[in-house]
Amino acid sequence: MFDVFRHPSRRAFLAGTTAAAALGLSGRPAFANVNWKKYAGTKLEVNLTKSPRSENLQKYEKEFTELTGIQVSSEATPEQQQRQKAVIELTSGRPSFDVIHMSYHVQKRQFEKAGWLADLSGFMKDPSLTEASLVESDFSAAGLQYAKDEKGRMLSLPFSVDYWIIYWNKDLFAKKGLSYPETFEDLVKAAEALTDPKEGIYGFVARGLKNANVPVWSSFLHGFGGDFLDASGNLLTDSPEAVEAAKLYQRLLTKAAPPGVAGFNWSECQSAFLQGRIGMWLDGVGFAPPLEDPEKSRVVGKVGYGVMPKGPKAQASATFGDGIGVTAASKNKEAAYLYCQWAVSKLMGARLLQAGGGVPFRHSVLGDPEVRKGVKMPAAWTEAVAESAKISKLGLPVVIPVTEFRDIIGIALTNTLSGADPAAELKKATEQFKPVLERSEKA
Repeated sequence: MFDVFRHPSRRAFLAGTTAAAALGLSGRPAFANVNWKKYAGTKLEVNLTKSPRSENLQKYEKEFTELTGIQVSSEATPEQQQRQKAVIELTSGRPSFDVIHMSYHVQKRQFEKAGWLADLSGFMKDPSLTEASLVESDFSAAGLQYAKDEKGRMLSLPFSVDYWIIYWNKDLFAKKGLSYPETFEDLVKAAEALTDPKEGIYGFVARGLKNANVPVWSSFLHGFGGDFLDASGNLLTDSPEAVEAAKLYQRLLTKAAPPGVAGFNWSECQSAFLQGRIGMWLDGVGFAPPLEDPEKSRVVGKVGYGVMPKGPKAQASATFGDGIGVTAASKNKEAAYLYCQWAVSKLMGARLLQAGGGVPFRHSVLGDPEVRKGVKMPAAWTEAVAESAKISKLGLPVVIPVTEFRDIIGIALTNTLSGADPAAELKKATEQFKPVLERSEKA
């Protein structure tokens, strides 16, 4: 998700260190309320997904051991390999690890349905185990949706997030005398006004490639007041709101996007935007750093970072992310919880953000002016992230066959770019996915 971030420069690293010190985040005082030494001598096994997030945790592991006396053995493996290993071991009932790093938008429903995660709710209410600043309200709404099960239990702690924003070219907007769009209607008008095929300028770009394109549609779906499922688990993917979202997707990508957009994933969209010929690009916040790199970008200093415009019914930022939790089979649950708490602490969140390794789910980190001083991206990017956190909504449904969902709905969306009727395509896709979902829930 955030792997496109570069490694921080020495200057950025020093700025981050200074900001952490100014916050009182460095050293033990930041964690003074908790009895961190209670489980000294315990050994924990931690299963991580290889990424900048895991690199950040492993880099500072010794600090956790100094703070707690708990020895940590962590393994970070590539995403697909980690997921397969985790499922095999958890299914056996005897996993080799106490702590698991999980992808919410892929694994949440599977882990909850199988009962693989320990309930952390009681731990969070225990002042001897939990720092006073770690409260549910400090996580974004989507983070809590991801972390909690249907009974309201916290089964993990929200770790790192990807909010969807709009990157916009300030120079192209200025040449047309346009302002950043506040509504979906403004978005369409601006995109079409910016489009000039003779000059090779296009007003809007987003993923058109099947599977990858579903979050673009869901970004619009939420704005129309729609959702993926109702309270009973029935599909809403052919609802009037879903159809309107598909129509908007179709219009923007056929009237204001470059040729060949039906084959675009995020990388093709990013490349087009880097060339300075795209007015707006809708995608995750993690793809921003190359835009400010003079060696890669023709739009350095010209990029605006905008919060998703308001739809007719709501304003929402499609959200994806990962969490960190304790396995239900662990014999060291409280010690493992201390590790999870440390992983999502203000200190580690500030380091993650400042190093460009990801974005924490916590408002207190994103909104802290001292932390922001150490962030290497422009202030407008950080502001867009913080504002998106306030309007976060899940970018994919919480189902086990999420890949099949993206495949089936994604094909329907791509078909609309060739002129197919959005309502007919979504109806067909919904009927196709319905038995897949039913089988997964009965399994």
